[in-house]
Amino acid sequence: MIWLTWRQHRRQALFAALGLAALAALLIPTGISMRNAFTDSGLARCLREVGKAEFLTGSTDCDSLAGVFTTRYESATTLSMLLVFLPLLAGLFWGAPLVARELEHGTHRLVWTQGVSRMRWAGVKLGLIIAATAVVSAGYALLVSWWLAPLNDAGRGRLSELSFDVQGIVPVAYALFAVALGVFAGTVWRRVLPAMAAALAGFLALRFVVLQQVRGHVLPALERTYPVIGGQRPNPSLGDWTFSVGIKNAAGEVISSGQQTQCSPSVAGQPGGPCASIDPGAYNFQLYQPAGNFWPLQFIEAGLFTALAALLLFLAIWRIRSRLA
Repeated sequence: MIWLTWRQHRRQALFAALGLAALAALLIPTGISMRNAFTDSGLARCLREVGKAEFLTGSTDCDSLAGVFTTRYESATTLSMLLVFLPLLAGLFWGAPLVARELEHGTHRLVWTQGVSRMRWAGVKLGLIIAATAVVSAGYALLVSWWLAPLNDAGRGRLSELSFDVQGIVPVAYALFAVALGVFAGTVWRRVLPAMAAALAGFLALRFVVLQQVRGHVLPALERTYPVIGGQRPNPSLGDWTFSVGIKNAAGEVISSGQQTQCSPSVAGQPGGPCASIDPGAYNFQLYQPAGNFWPLQFIEAGLFTALAALLLFLAIWRIRSRLA
């Protein structure tokens, strides 16, 4: 069975190896370039001097240096957004056809009548594909995490949306979930294209829900406040994930949502000025997850998707054992 599984999936394994090699060929040179620019521009030294103070007063040289750096490597940010979808490819091209192709072509009957039990057939095929998925996705996650490190330090932060999704251990969990979802969809629809469509829809829907409704609230969010009038502002190099901002009046009531503002004391009371209509006691607020919650959130979200993958594989094996003819 092991040799047969390898013969059936060696082309997919070759494409995965070539894809990982191509990704490395793209990311390693640009990663080295980013690291050199991060150091040579003085940004690394400037950020070390600023330190981890929660608030800064006025502008600093780090702001301009970080702006130049992130603008120079803006294409890297765009590429990292596309990398979010790589785990999905494992579900579409490894998971969905795994059982569905056998059922669609009827070749499963030949295997099961040649002395190979359904459980052995499913165990070997699923075991090898899951192991290969874990190895390839772990290599991808390590490579991308290394590549994005300078942009994280420049203020983007590992917790920011779509940056969190391609670093750490969650890409491995996403890939395992995508493969398991594809396998289960194949046992239900029994054809490759419907199974791929179901895996695509289910993966994107769950990822969207977790991003929008779960991730920011699975650990208690913190609130940061600073006055509207004055020069104090949050330190952008902390790497916190800010997911809600606004302005509250002196009584703590939200008077503006989705935006923040600041005025110097010299112009705060001027008629028609930017802060003329704002209560002198008003203050900006931010709801955020601190950068230190990166790994706890990684383990929680990875655990969620890994548990779902295990459940889907259990259901798929149950269907193979008792439901498929």
